[in-house]
Amino acid sequence: MDLASGLGGTISKDQVKSAVEQYEKYHVFCRGDEEARKSNYSDMVNKYYDLATSFYEYGWGESFHFAHRWKGESLRESIKRHEHFVALHLGLKPGMKVLDVGCGIGGPLREITRFSGASVTALNNNEYQISRGKELNKLHGLGQSCEFVKADFMKMPFPDSTFDAIYAIEATCHAPNVLEAYKEIYRVLKPGQYFAAYEWCVTDHFDPTNPIHQKIKAEIELGNGLPDIRSTRQCLQAAIDAGFEVIWEEDRAESSSVPWYLPMDKGQFSLSSFRLTAIGRLFTRTLVKTLEYLKLAPEGTERVLSILETAGEGLLEGGK
Repeated sequence: MDLASGLGGTISKDQVKSAVEQYEKYHVFCRGDEEARKSNYSDMVNKYYDLATSFYEYGWGESFHFAHRWKGESLRESIKRHEHFVALHLGLKPGMKVLDVGCGIGGPLREITRFSGASVTALNNNEYQISRGKELNKLHGLGQSCEFVKADFMKMPFPDSTFDAIYAIEATCHAPNVLEAYKEIYRVLKPGQYFAAYEWCVTDHFDPTNPIHQKIKAEIELGNGLPDIRSTRQCLQAAIDAGFEVIWEEDRAESSSVPWYLPMDKGQFSLSSFRLTAIGRLFTRTLVKTLEYLKLAPEGTERVLSILETAGEGLLEGGK
């Protein structure tokens, strides 16, 4: 019932189906193009997270990101450890004022706040995710120590040199122009302080002339609300051009004992991540069909699930 009540986010229940159709039209599979996605990025990303957030929380948890993972470590454990890793590299401690760029429903900010004692401001342009994040903060006893701000990270409502540290975890991948996003982050960060970015990137193995690679990339963009997927080289150069000195960077996938895309592999079985297994996904699809049939979930809900399943397939093949 929690899943059903949140489906569609702030979109009225009778408009969910048309919202899904409008979202799909931004993408290659429906003859959309990159420039349209970039020029309409705010509408595209907001529709995506209104439609997908409840599924994310139901299947993945409160932190919507992947993580470097050790053998014997559960997905949830690896996600928490990665958030601690970011906090340690930023040197976060009590009294510091920190910005979470593109905070989702606040899973990372809650973990990082408890781990470091720093005060975290959460920036998000999606109204539903902010309202859900505030509910979860109260539930976790963090209602007063974390602030949510609704705004576009391409034009943030903060004065220059406001924050002691900034991080973005799988968030600026939604930016229409990563250089301009990094410039805005550089502007609101105090001089000499650290910014940690965890980006979705294509590697040097990506061949733009390979139709299979292009199909995989299009599936990931459709299933994850991305205007484009930039290369690691492009992101690093954008950071430098924005004014940053890159003091450390790594493709974390290369040193991960467990492939980051393993949760997308339906051939795997895990009790701790049961909803991501083949049986768990079949259960979810049956549940969603039933909820939609009984009109407890809006029309178009199963179509959203199909988009997310397309993302999983693209991520698995792309990762491999």
